[in-house]
Amino acid sequence: MTRVAVTGHTDLPPHTTGLVADGLRAVLADAVPLVGLTCLAPGADQLFAEVVLDLGGRVEIVLPAADYREAKVAPGAWPRFDDLVRRADRVRTLPFPRSGRAAYQAAALAVLDAADLLVAVWDGVADSRPGGTAATVAAARDRGLPVSVVWPAGAQRGGRRG
Repeated sequence: MTRVAVTGHTDLPPHTTGLVADGLRAVLADAVPLVGLTCLAPGADQLFAEVVLDLGGRVEIVLPAADYREAKVAPGAWPRFDDLVRRADRVRTLPFPRSGRAAYQAAALAVLDAADLLVAVWDGVADSRPGGTAATVAAARDRGLPVSVVWPAGAQRGGRRG
């Protein structure tokens, strides 16, 4: 069983999600049977969870904080978030009452702890914010965990940092 963690940008515009989904399918196609490990952030994490499930894999979620859904997910996106939570094999919420950098970092490290590979939906731009995409990639590389970057030609970000 291959255990694959994800990190990635939260601000993927619609034209980029299809490109990224295809890139994720290509990276994950040989990782069968597959368990996807995610914090279920909007954008790359949720797209990754959907691809894992579409490929017949299982999903395990590590939520950073008790208020994560309300604090991080836009109300209009709650149905998608809730559906992915329902479809997950395991959901664990870290003991942080409020979402924030410390909780995001702890969740990112928790998924790395359980992973054989990190898939990063990442444009390669350095950013040292704890729990962010670049910091999670650096933490994985520091641990010697293999990292596969998915950023297809033509992919763009929507303006927010994540």
